[in-house]
Amino acid sequence: MATFLHRLGLGAFRHRVWVTTVWFVVLIAAGVGAATLSGSTVNTFSIPGQESTTALNLIEQRFGDGANGATAQVVMAAPAGTKVTDPANAAKVATLVAGLGKLPGVASASNPLDPKAPAVSADQSAAYSTVTYPVVATEITDTDRAALLDAVAAANTAGLTVEVTGEASQANAADIGGPAELIGVVVALLVLALTYGSLVTAGMNLLTAVVGVGIGALGITTLTGFIDLQSTTPILAIMLGLAVGIDYALFIVTRHRQELLRGRTPQDAAALAVGTAGSAVVTAGLTVVIALAGLSVAGVPFLTEMGIAAASTIVVAVLIAITLVPAMLGFIGLRALPRKLRAPGAAAAAAANGEGEGRAVYRHWSATVTRFRVLSLLAAVAVLAVISIPFFSMRTSLIQPPAADSTQAKAQALIAEHFGPGFTGPLLVLVDGDNAAARAATIAGSVKNLPDVAVVAPPTPNPAGTAALVTVIPASEPDSTTTVDLVHAMRDSFDGQDGVYVTGQTAVSVDVSQKLQAALPRYLILVVGLALILLILVFRSILVPVVGVLGFLLTIGSALGATTAVFQWGWAQQIVNAETTGPLLSLSPIIVIGILFGLAMDYQVFLVSRMHEAHAHGASPRDAVTTGFRQAAPVVVAAATIMFAVFAGFVPEGNDTIKPIAFALAIGILFDAIIVRMIAVPAALSLLGRAGWWLPAWLTWLPVLDVEGAALEREVPATPALENA
Repeated sequence: MATFLHRLGLGAFRHRVWVTTVWFVVLIAAGVGAATLSGSTVNTFSIPGQESTTALNLIEQRFGDGANGATAQVVMAAPAGTKVTDPANAAKVATLVAGLGKLPGVASASNPLDPKAPAVSADQSAAYSTVTYPVVATEITDTDRAALLDAVAAANTAGLTVEVTGEASQANAADIGGPAELIGVVVALLVLALTYGSLVTAGMNLLTAVVGVGIGALGITTLTGFIDLQSTTPILAIMLGLAVGIDYALFIVTRHRQELLRGRTPQDAAALAVGTAGSAVVTAGLTVVIALAGLSVAGVPFLTEMGIAAASTIVVAVLIAITLVPAMLGFIGLRALPRKLRAPGAAAAAAANGEGEGRAVYRHWSATVTRFRVLSLLAAVAVLAVISIPFFSMRTSLIQPPAADSTQAKAQALIAEHFGPGFTGPLLVLVDGDNAAARAATIAGSVKNLPDVAVVAPPTPNPAGTAALVTVIPASEPDSTTTVDLVHAMRDSFDGQDGVYVTGQTAVSVDVSQKLQAALPRYLILVVGLALILLILVFRSILVPVVGVLGFLLTIGSALGATTAVFQWGWAQQIVNAETTGPLLSLSPIIVIGILFGLAMDYQVFLVSRMHEAHAHGASPRDAVTTGFRQAAPVVVAAATIMFAVFAGFVPEGNDTIKPIAFALAIGILFDAIIVRMIAVPAALSLLGRAGWWLPAWLTWLPVLDVEGAALEREVPATPALENA
């Protein structure tokens, strides 16, 4: 692989005009495709074959195309000391309901004061109207949704307190881009400029990453015209693609600069950088791709689509790093180095003085960690173990609370206060088959006796009499464990009865969360097993991979623990601008594990491969650790800082769905790079000594993966003088 990549880098450098032109043509083509072929994203989560999903499909068949249409609940509270049934207030309610029914896109708006189907609280201080649309929430236009919100806002001036909640009132798309995300990119540029000492090189690095993430994101946008993708998919791909795109280019450019300092021409330096550091980039990128594609083991279609879409962005980032980056290095030539190092002889003198091979702080750091290796290891493990404690109380749900100051949150508070918390998440029981109405009446009577049931509505049969719906109102909030237990209790009570299903938004959340929780251990075993195999092949060692995997588990535990403490417990939520607290989104843990696995293995490969290379050249185990650390740590720290900045940029003002994921990735990168890879790993390897690099005789047949391209480096002689390309 190293030889192939060396030739690829050399060809890209020599034919830089063509390579650059091709990539920019691809970028333009992706932009045209996104502008002309794209569709809309969706916010619904369901799994084919689950009971709740099967029931929703049957409801549409039995009750008509609009049966599963989106709804919104418009809540009306009377002024203090009055009732909604008072003549003055009743007139305002009637006027509002009539206006809601005439809004664009609305199929109907129920009258809460209708004696046949009242929706008035027991104290008659509040009522709510159910606004029904003939289409699912994702098909409601922004204009129609805005009309609903405007009507509610206008009604607040008429004396009543009016708020709205429900899926029909919530926007479809996740927010992409914004000032906070831009700050992350600016921080990345500053880190690159400080690392390189050259604004030209920093700008080039960032430009190649932007091209890569642009192609990936625009390609995903184009894909929305052909398949339904979750609204979080593009923003997840942008966040991940930008971070790895910058880092992969950083690794190659850093090696290129080191070769320039050793006296190679820009052409030879670029080719060797792609052959050596590029090998590590391909290996690291492959781990991220496999981890993301491996999300398919969960058996959840929307999660598989998200994983493959994000993995495709990583593939583009790797291809950019090994082709466009060397091409751009051909354009900037010696300007890849700071101005003071471009003069004849300056580079050689800098190389002799150790310039670019690690600053004194990293030498002192590694010396301290390896000297006090037991204390360093115990301290690192203890800190991350304590931070991981909240992980064991983590709860997940698809039902996410709205922003505290939003009309949706205010409406839910009014419903909970006047009607009960379960009214915001009703359960539906579908009875399908012969004699459906009678069977539904019997079932409604039995459900009333279950714990945590507040209200059971009379059955509603379809016109043909082949199906009936029973609405069950829980006594607890939709995302509470009590409501989850109620869903399971209802299903257990229906066991053995054909054609009886429990569905509704709450039941869908229960089914998806249960499916993801069951898949999480299986996925974790997959990625841990992959890590062991990969690291055994890379380092030809047993204990080094074990150290790396245990470090990865500490990273996962601490990242999810910190996220649980902030977004579920509410600790320091003001710092990250978390507007609500509650269970994490069901798909968050498995996505975080997949992404952090790939990134953690990136740092493990880049850091420990330098230690392995030093040990292979005869250095003692402790010297190998300090030498490899001194060479690789500056780049790993810069890369981690950039990734942290990019991920953290999506936290303060980011979309509520992506915010906890971005926080988990940012804090996970920080813990993994600074505590695990910079403290725990060197301390553990120095403690293991020669045993750390031991490989059993029965595994010596394993192929040698020279991710650092050491053999290639020996084959390519250094050029004695610097020349402009």
